[in-house]
Amino acid sequence: MSTFLLVPGLHLGGWAWDTVVAELTAHGHRALPVTLPGLAERAGEDPAAIGLQEHTDTLADRLGAEEPGVILVAHSYGIFPTLAAADRLPGKVARLVLVDTGLPEAGESVLTLMPHLLDAADGPVLRVPQQIDAVHGVPAAEWERYRRLATPHPARTVTEPIKLTDAWRALPTTGILCVHGGLTLETVRSLHATGAPRFAGLAEPGVTYFELPTGHYPMLSTPVELADVLIRAAAGGGRGLLEP
Repeated sequence: MSTFLLVPGLHLGGWAWDTVVAELTAHGHRALPVTLPGLAERAGEDPAAIGLQEHTDTLADRLGAEEPGVILVAHSYGIFPTLAAADRLPGKVARLVLVDTGLPEAGESVLTLMPHLLDAADGPVLRVPQQIDAVHGVPAAEWERYRRLATPHPARTVTEPIKLTDAWRALPTTGILCVHGGLTLETVRSLHATGAPRFAGLAEPGVTYFELPTGHYPMLSTPVELADVLIRAAAGGGRGLLEP
């Protein structure tokens, strides 16, 4: 049995993982979805008081309450507080799993990588997108649930830089690439082939990859398949970057 701590991306709460949680539980695992401050059922909290540090502290507290061996899963924006928490408590983490997201460097913010997010700024929050592109494959019923449950996202969480000591780099890591959104093994190989230092670790032993034939929201579009891949990742499955 594995324990999965599931961290959502922008505008999402623990609700986004509902079907994934049900699948993991049905296979005998513990699945713990996280809602970060200011989102979903915590949307009543003052967004102006919530930055990346508050999200990191919340997740580190959840991680610290678990026994060692957690499979720490981050979707999209969630990699920022997830990586910072794993860096703080690497002894608690058995594997870090990245769902359709990259790895920030120390001192970077979400806006460093995605400056267009400021277009959605509305005072202390980022507005919820009015649509999800068809390429992501989200069924109509799940899109309706997204529209009903998604919440404005505290804006300071995307402007504050991440604090890292690089203790996390010793952790086994798996990337789940959602190919319909453009992130594929071939893309990652191309990044690694540039020789840039930030991409050197992409082909390290202990780093594996899976591709999913869906878009950026696999917990909504292909949750059963995502749960299966998470179980396989927890067992050390997946392909190395340079494997044929």
